[in-house]
Amino acid sequence: MQGKCLFCCHEKFELVGENVLSYAIRDKCPVTELHTLILSKKHYETVFDLPQFELISIFELAKICRDKIIEKDDTVKGFNFGSNSGVVAGQKVKHVHFHLIPRRAGDIAPPPARQ
Repeated sequence: MQGKCLFCCHEKFELVGENVLSYAIRDKCPVTELHTLILSKKHYETVFDLPQFELISIFELAKICRDKIIEKDDTVKGFNFGSNSGVVAGQKVKHVHFHLIPRRAGDIAPPPARQ
């Protein structure tokens, strides 16, 4: 799928992190500053298609990227980390990718407390 998939050719992106199986780039339409995408170097359509070792690789790279973001911006106090699977869930590119979205006090309302 290398010829048709935007994310299969990771060499064309400016990487902010990489390991053997995964790479990280800044999101081109960020929710917040330093919004990062963590992707498999191999083509899988959704998170549910990933073998366990690929998922572990992505998660390990996400932790490294999280640490770099915190070092770069001390106003970051939390993160959203997730993957949209399927068009109706908001997936725009059919190549598995996780969003690592830095959160700062006041940029969104926290979810209500459950009782």
